Amino acid sequence: MDEYTALASIYDEFMDNIDYEAWGERIAGILSQEGIADGLVLDLGCGTGIITEFLAKKGYDMTGVDCSEEMLQKAMDKKNKSGADILYLLQDMREFELYGTMRAIVSTCDSLNYIIEPEELLEVFRLVNNYLDPGGIFVFDFNTKKKYADIGNTSISETRDSASFIWENFYNRDDYINEYQLTIFLPVENDLYKKYEEYHVQRGYDLEEIKELLKRAGLVFERAYDGYSDECAHENSDRIVVVAREKGK
Repeated sequence: MDEYTALASIYDEFMDNIDYEAWGERIAGILSQEGIADGLVLDLGCGTGIITEFLAKKGYDMTGVDCSEEMLQKAMDKKNKSGADILYLLQDMREFELYGTMRAIVSTCDSLNYIIEPEELLEVFRLVNNYLDPGGIFVFDFNTKKKYADIGNTSISETRDSASFIWENFYNRDDYINEYQLTIFLPVENDLYKKYEEYHVQRGYDLEEIKELLKRAGLVFERAYDGYSDECAHENSDRIVVVAREKGK
């Protein structure tokens, strides 16, 4: 089964531990600090469109890109309900194409960790550089090697009225690859459940690797934060938020 095929249906509910509003406010604050209070913004790896919708409400002209048709369907459901003017594109971030350049590009929820080959992440950064306005801003997050190492080899399970899941996690400290097998049980009828299995692979990165890839892609590293706080990133950061700039075409 493809990534996010079954998970898409329960993703928002089971990720309710994340304060997306605080994340959105932080991203909007960073963009505003960089002089970007409106205009075209791309959400790369937009998933179910939570951050996309939030930034649209802030007045940005949003486009969302994701490679999961199921996740984009959930995003479209939100769009149809809110009436937001958002363009969604079903594309792989390693080869995405846009109609023009953007004032800013954002990527959240460790979407970039799904790019497990550094050279492919470099290509993503090159595309970002290509589709940014001169001096445009790139704001993104990533999970660190430390975070995946701390999770290690473990199992997590959770049961709710709408669904249940078992998460089996495996981390390879030699190549920084984090694999997890999701077994999802979705209710059908008469107390019956249908079982789905999904396999996900992510790679941990550190800030120095990210800085080097940004440099090779033609982007200028500006600063990095410890998650969505206003504190600087440090060696114990689990999630790092990076601000980079297109240096001028």
